[in-house]
Amino acid sequence: MPRQSLLETLTEKNIISDAQAAQIKTSDSNQSFSIHWELRLLLYLGIMLLSTGLGFVIYENIDTIGHNILIGLVGLVCVGCFYYAFSHRKPFSWEELEETTNLDDFALLGGCLAFLTLEGYLQYQYSFFGTRYGLAAFLPAVLFFFCAYYFDHRGVLSMAITALASWIGISITPLRLLKNNDFNSQDMVITAILLGLFLITVGWVSIQKNLKKHFSFTYFVFGGNLTFIAALSGLFALEFKLIYGSIIAILAYLSIKYARIKHSYLFLLMGVIYGYIGFTYVIFEILPNNLDPFMYMLYFMLSGAGVVLFLIKIKEIVGLKK
Repeated sequence: MPRQSLLETLTEKNIISDAQAAQIKTSDSNQSFSIHWELRLLLYLGIMLLSTGLGFVIYENIDTIGHNILIGLVGLVCVGCFYYAFSHRKPFSWEELEETTNLDDFALLGGCLAFLTLEGYLQYQYSFFGTRYGLAAFLPAVLFFFCAYYFDHRGVLSMAITALASWIGISITPLRLLKNNDFNSQDMVITAILLGLFLITVGWVSIQKNLKKHFSFTYFVFGGNLTFIAALSGLFALEFKLIYGSIIAILAYLSIKYARIKHSYLFLLMGVIYGYIGFTYVIFEILPNNLDPFMYMLYFMLSGAGVVLFLIKIKEIVGLKK
């Protein structure tokens, strides 16, 4: 029911007086409208466009402006952003810090992106790190982890985790993870699982020790997805299927349990989707090859009905509805 109609109904039933209704209308008309999140989105977009613009400037003018001038330009942007961020930093705390209007978090993000641009340019043009590619990934990881904790910035923490994974030799971005990495290699699968479990453990410790416990969400998302994908790859293509299947089952259970505790749709979907994929693969591996095709159709029909029921009951499952 529209607010105007509701006020008229309340007035007609003498629940509120005409004066009270007029006061409510005046309050509504003078109420401020917050565009806080819209402005923050525009600022983040601006930072991304600035970083992209620097890349285009370098690409288009690499032979005309001169390498030293371009490096100096990117370096000035990087130093300027970090200087502003450090000048307006909030006092360090292991607790979550309140947002300020100083825009230091945007300057920090811009500085980190400019640092990556500068490092990539130096390596491409001058082979600054030579063949020590691991060092080129390790330095950003150390810098970004420091900045993430010092400035309490979850966006930079995501960049730090990605740099750490790159240093180990894994592309952690989900799309590139599936396209670029050879998960038919048992060494790669084991490395990915160990890294994912390590990230999950760091998130759990941060909660238990109350050390930036709000960072646990980022650690759980990265670590959970990486472990699930690596374990599924091992289940599909490698030996020791019982071990990989057990990892998927345990992690799916923990993800769903955590989702119910935190009322999180994301972790619920992670547990259900990855668990369903693993369970379906195991079922089809167990069933004989000469099984009637109708049985396969029946399985997908029943599981499809289960998905519909899951979507209907999702609020109750995560504990948002009694």
